[in-house]
Amino acid sequence: MAETMRVSIFPLSGAMLYPGLSLPLHIFEPRYRAMVSDALARDRRIGMIQPHKAEDGAPLYDVGTLGHIQEVEALPDGRFNIVLVGEARFRILREMTVVTPFRQVEAELLPEAEHQIISAVERAMFEREARHFADAQGYAVDWEQVTRLDDQSLINGVAQIAPFDAASKQALLECGDLGERCELLVQLMQFYGRRDGDEGAATLQ
Repeated sequence: MAETMRVSIFPLSGAMLYPGLSLPLHIFEPRYRAMVSDALARDRRIGMIQPHKAEDGAPLYDVGTLGHIQEVEALPDGRFNIVLVGEARFRILREMTVVTPFRQVEAELLPEAEHQIISAVERAMFEREARHFADAQGYAVDWEQVTRLDDQSLINGVAQIAPFDAASKQALLECGDLGERCELLVQLMQFYGRRDGDEGAATLQ
């Protein structure tokens, strides 16, 4: 049976977090300063999730990532700089009625296989497409360092920072395994690479 828990959430469009990876955040809104203070007093955990719209109270996507506050800098004016490390993906079961200024949900943690790998063919295809995409976007990449990354760190790392639209980034997060995420990433890099220079919004169908 899946583990369920109460999660204080930080809805932020485009900000993705994967298990095992880190995300630096600057916390300045009073409600999220209260959320961080509450988390520090309890278990140091908050959930990152995307809203469907960038507005207060907007509906949330079903899947987000539970993160642990690994580093924190409390600033004199009440703001925080934190580094959140992903622990596990979660699926929202219901949003809770709360008196806190920040939103909370009941969620189930999603199982995550450790040390996932992809085939050598998939890895080569991914690296080739990543090089084309980086060149098209004008990114400077240390490819020697990239080749040293394990499959999981590479695929999830690119998925977390890739400049795709919110729906595409959400689809990547919701992929069932690393192979599926790798395949979707290749499709997205091809899609966005082809439309390089097009300022119109687009999503993968």
